[in-house]
Amino acid sequence: MDMRTRKALGCVVLLAYIAIYAILAASLGVALVPVIPTWAQLIFYAIAGIIWIFPLKPLFAWMNRGA
Repeated sequence: MDMRTRKALGCVVLLAYIAIYAILAASLGVALVPVIPTWAQLIFYAIAGIIWIFPLKPLFAWMNRGA
């Protein structure tokens, strides 16, 4: 698979992952609103906003791998 195809496919996977992750994180956050205090919600959203990148490291490595 050439580099151009790999990057295009990787972009599609990346966008799908981010969309699904955002929906799941927001749904969980909304479910937690009546249960946890405001400061804990802030921590939840801060952590959720950071950890999305870690599962994508192998995808980025694959996208940038030489032919």
